[in-house]
Amino acid sequence: MNRIIFVTGASRGIGRGIAELFLDYGHRVAVGYRENQESAEYLGEKYPNALAVKVDLADRSSIKRAIEATRSHFGHGIEVLVNNGAIAQEKPFLTITDEDWDHMHAVNLRGPFAFTQEILPDMVDAGWGRIINITSIGGQWGGFNQVHYASAKAGLINFTKSMAKIYSANGITINAVAPGLVATDMSANELQTEAGREKIKNIPAQRLGTVAEVAETVLFLSSDGASYITGQTINLNGGMYFG
Repeated sequence: MNRIIFVTGASRGIGRGIAELFLDYGHRVAVGYRENQESAEYLGEKYPNALAVKVDLADRSSIKRAIEATRSHFGHGIEVLVNNGAIAQEKPFLTITDEDWDHMHAVNLRGPFAFTQEILPDMVDAGWGRIINITSIGGQWGGFNQVHYASAKAGLINFTKSMAKIYSANGITINAVAPGLVATDMSANELQTEAGREKIKNIPAQRLGTVAEVAETVLFLSSDGASYITGQTINLNGGMYFG
């Protein structure tokens, strides 16, 4: 069955790969973006079942408008939500400001909370839904120069567990996917440095993960075949972390 999917942060990187895979399988996809409008709209031109939707995850009113635009365009509520959109910032701990901390959590944790809260009533009414939260290995083993990022992602993992406890009985599964080091445009510069190459050497699998591997996992979690998987964090890290 073709579903209505909303992928946040879908104009680039992992989010774009997830959106494209859903589109390749014939699903109707709202391609969420905040700034990269041209990239998001390109998917709309390439796929007739795609819709570029601007959304600021730090603003609940923007989230509400995005949900309504999706419903209006596709004629139905969102059935699968992929909370992928996020920001990152590398800063030594003692230089992180209150504003840095608050903005990181507003986008990376409060955004998925608000989006989930806004779409859950439709899923409950339908008796079916899928919510997949893209977290990070940083949320599992902590951060060094990204303490606020790791904190928000750790919160998203626990949010996933809490939602699964409350809503799994309604036919809604809520899971997290925690990538390790994945080859994207954003990570390319870092991983070409000596420190970056050393990171790759320390991965038991001896390679980076791929966007396609993350997307395939999200696609599976959205399927009926994954209906008994809920509240889980699926690790995609090549053996970097086993928790």
